[in-house]
Amino acid sequence: MRVVLVNRFFPPDLSATSQLVGDLAADLAARGVTVEVVASRQRIDAPAADLPADECWRGVRVRRVWSTRCGRESSLGRALDAVTFLLASAWCLRGALRPGDVVVAKTDPPLLCVMVARIARRRGARLVNWIQDLFPEVAQAAGIGVARGRAGAWLRRLRDVALGRAAVNVCIGERMAERVRALVATPERVVVIPNWADETRLVPDEAAVAAVRGRWGAGERLVVGYAGNLGRVHEHRTLIGAARALAGDDRVRFVVVGGGRHHRRLAAADLSNLTLNGYVADDEVPAMLGAIDVHVVTLLPSMEGLVVPSKIYGVLAAGRPTIFVGDPAGEVAELLRRHACGVTVAPGDVAGLVDAVARFRDDPARRRRMGRAARALACGECARVGRLARWRAMLAAVADSGAE
Repeated sequence: MRVVLVNRFFPPDLSATSQLVGDLAADLAARGVTVEVVASRQRIDAPAADLPADECWRGVRVRRVWSTRCGRESSLGRALDAVTFLLASAWCLRGALRPGDVVVAKTDPPLLCVMVARIARRRGARLVNWIQDLFPEVAQAAGIGVARGRAGAWLRRLRDVALGRAAVNVCIGERMAERVRALVATPERVVVIPNWADETRLVPDEAAVAAVRGRWGAGERLVVGYAGNLGRVHEHRTLIGAARALAGDDRVRFVVVGGGRHHRRLAAADLSNLTLNGYVADDEVPAMLGAIDVHVVTLLPSMEGLVVPSKIYGVLAAGRPTIFVGDPAGEVAELLRRHACGVTVAPGDVAGLVDAVARFRDDPARRRRMGRAARALACGECARVGRLARWRAMLAAVADSGAE
């Protein structure tokens, strides 16, 4: 079996999609599978980076194509980066794909599957779509104009053709899978394999955690934190409101680590009890996650079934409780409720978030109990090894089936 993975970002990039693709690629290569990756030379945290064009990484051949490196500061720049990557990766795939290959297409940039489906069909390769979000629906829900009207309908038709041509469409949540099954003529080819985090690595070291908290000036305060991208699909106003309401409480400190559209809005709020940090190096992630006592994970209710916030898996692995700001009937809310490892607050319910923070502040035993439940979930149902095993079995079945 020969597997080709396509995604705009790949390690040493720190984005969630690159970490997931890296985990799968390394796992397959370690078991003797021939694996190639087509990615860009960019890093999400350093757009100007120029990573090697061709290298061997953990037994995986990585082909990094040229693209513009405008970064995420402007919509035009992001669009240009996406288009140039699509064009360059298409050219690369025409030479890289062989008959019988299994090609796995992520969804960064949007509609990557459309390009990969066409080339896979011509080259006799078998397509697996790894769907992290449903575009253009997610863009439409976020109010982005290009996804509306006739343009949006045309984009959906292109996407639906690519979904229909896949041997398998992998969704990362049950609600997403329900939507995709309604779009294709072969719903049996839609499977759910949720994302993961490396629970063996994300074990906080006490000394490293203390050092991070010292840099934040946290002391013995309760640290309420958000780690990762804070973009269009995420709710941020409730977090700002709660931080503002608790500004006079010296027992609580808010920390936001990462980047994204709303990260800048938090900076503009100019809150004295809020510390903002950019992305941290990969080896600093376990300590950073552990330095946060209670993690906030957010998702706009309109994004349920379109996006699943992957950061929840890192929080679980770090053994910390979660406050989910999102749909109380959503998938993350259900996960937290079923395993008693967090609570949910509806978007806009600032008083509810303030109350949730206060309860965690005043009840350390509850924090520890929920943290233990989170860690148990990360090492059990959500364990990386189990989800990678499901990927290996699915890819082997696709390779053996001869399905187009």
